[in-house]
Parts: sequence; structure tokens; C-alpha cells
Amino acid sequence: MHHIEHMQYIKAPASIVYEALTTEEGLGAVWTNKLVVKPEVGFVNEFDFNDNYGTRMEVKELRPGRRILWECLGDVDPEWTGTAVSFDLREQNGVTTVDMKHLNWQAVTDGFRSCNYNWAMFLFSLKTYVENGKGMNYQQRKW
Repeated sequence: MHHIEHMQYIKAPASIVYEALTTEEGLGAVWTNKLVVKPEVGFVNEFDFNDNYGTRMEVKELRPGRRILWECLGDVDPEWTGTAVSFDLREQNGVTTVDMKHLNWQAVTDGFRSCNYNWAMFLFSLKTYVENGKGMNYQQRKW
């Protein structure tokens, strides 16, 4: 198995970062503004990247201010099916470390490498949203 791993430092309390990663308002500003999201274990979050809500993530674990775990149930890209995405948060001196992982890829493919880049962009968008009030979601990016 192969994993994508990134770390980002955000000058904000972990509770604020957690909220941005678990609510429609936060994920809408950071990732895509076409979404159906609930911060509830067992709920299936749906994200639309002009693919008819092709990205579906079941919320497997929520520990407020500490951890979020999603399991990908189905996606336009079959490489995502069966993978998991985690966000572990650690706060120290007013700075939250976000340890993000996209786990259980079958192989390092072009799709894996593209997702690696796009998760880094996601974390940059998360940082700018939390610190400055403006993320850069899918609809705002230049493709």
C-alpha cells in the first residue's frame, strides 16, 4: 500500500481548524462549494467536482479538535475507492499542526501523483481560509 502524507501549520486553535474540516461552510470554502456534509460519524459526505457528486466519503471517526477520518466509498476515479483520508490535529502555542494522510493506494500512478499535488493545494487553501478568511476551492482554481 502507498500513502500520501502532508503536514501544514496553521496559526489558529485546533477547534477552528477542526470546524473548517467538518462543516459545509469550511469545506465549501476550502475544497468545493458543491457539497453535502455533516459532522456526524456514519454520514456520507458528498463532494462535486463537476462530476455529479462523484466523491463520497463516509465519516468514520470524529474527535473534536483532534482527529477526522473518512473512508472513500466511491469516486469517479476508481483508485480512490477503499482509500481513507485522515486529519490529525495538534495544537501548541496557538499553532495547529495538521497531519493529513490519504491512505491505502494500490499503486503509485499518475492519479496518485496528481492527488498528492492537489492535497497540498487543499492544505494551502485550508491555511488561508482559517488564517485570512478566504480559501481557494475547486471553483476558484485555474485549471
